[in-house]
Amino acid sequence: MEKPSDGNFSFGIEPFSVPEGIIRKNNQLYFRTGPWNGNMFLGSILMTTVYIDGFYVVADNQQQTFYMAYEYSNDSMLIYCELDFQGKFIERRWDAGKGNWINRYSSFQTDCDIYGYCGAFGICDSSKRPICSCIKGFKPRNIEKWSRGNGSSGCFRTTPLQCQRDNTNGSGGAGQGDDGFLKMMVKKVPAFPVRSSIINGDCKDQCLKNCSCVAYAYDAGIGCMFWSVDLIDVQKFSTSGVDLYDLYIRLPSSELDKGKNTKVIVITTVIAGIVVITISALFSWCRMAKQRERNEKRKHTKHKIYRENSIGVKLQQLPLFNFKQLAIATNNFNHAKKLGQGGFALVYKGTLDDGKEIAVKRLSKASGQGLKEFMNEVVVISKLQHRNLVRLLGCCVEGEEKILVYEYMPNKSLDTFLFG
Repeated sequence: MEKPSDGNFSFGIEPFSVPEGIIRKNNQLYFRTGPWNGNMFLGSILMTTVYIDGFYVVADNQQQTFYMAYEYSNDSMLIYCELDFQGKFIERRWDAGKGNWINRYSSFQTDCDIYGYCGAFGICDSSKRPICSCIKGFKPRNIEKWSRGNGSSGCFRTTPLQCQRDNTNGSGGAGQGDDGFLKMMVKKVPAFPVRSSIINGDCKDQCLKNCSCVAYAYDAGIGCMFWSVDLIDVQKFSTSGVDLYDLYIRLPSSELDKGKNTKVIVITTVIAGIVVITISALFSWCRMAKQRERNEKRKHTKHKIYRENSIGVKLQQLPLFNFKQLAIATNNFNHAKKLGQGGFALVYKGTLDDGKEIAVKRLSKASGQGLKEFMNEVVVISKLQHRNLVRLLGCCVEGEEKILVYEYMPNKSLDTFLFG
């Protein structure tokens, strides 16, 4: 039996600052699991602590190497791992019930699992099209390639860090300047982090003090992780992540303010739009209300004209008295001249210039039915002239004044004699 030759792919645990599982293709980095935090590889979303029960990485301090080991309480469990001809690292478990090997883990799920698929400072997200995009504050280095879906050329920073400009201008060393950090959640941390024993609260300050530090992250099992090289192999998972995957990218404050300004502009635009719509609606409502009011006034005016015309037609055959003439005749409607009153009018005794005595019936302004009663009386009495009925001599219609002038009855009315 001949010994098989080496293939194109190889797998191992690389002794970086933080151990990682690595697959190489023709000695070139092809796949990385992400840093090992003592329980799991941070970059392998399928490799949870439950899923890899019994799997752990062991450090050989004497040989300065790492190797994988399995330890199970169930001695009957059979597991083996293989690296196939396509470069996939696959872990399989024997299922006695089915009598077959079941895949527990596979290193490759999408193109984003290929190392550096979107280049330096690029983000790979398999749920989007195209799957490559640049981190905020960066632009594609080769637009033509990116337009064809090839993001391997990566991205470049559009605005230098403030600390770099300070160093160039000779204004200081590795000062904090005006740089800040952009928080990117649910990301696979970039390759080659530098591990630090600094506690969580000091990661940001420590990175700001070093101008070459371009990003940091924190994991409870690892501590602070810093990057001073190009950020490569940043992957966004399609599922929701946890704090362990938070990555903080260093950016000049001008780039961070762009997002804030954009939010302010968007919020201001929305508020302004709402105000404009509200004002427009208010003006439209007022305009419609005024139009309705004008229509009502026009309708009322037409009705009033019609009524006045009707009154004029009905009264045009009667003698007309003017208001001043009747006011003089009744001594300005003096209470002493009052003969009586009804529901809609007061009756006064008056004397004309020629000495003729008259009864002046003045329609009450407070009566809502006065006009109707007035019209009825004009129509009825003007048509019914009889020797036993009081005779209508004329009328007065001026402004709001509506007055009927009757002949005066010195012996009072018929009801006085009938009913006492």
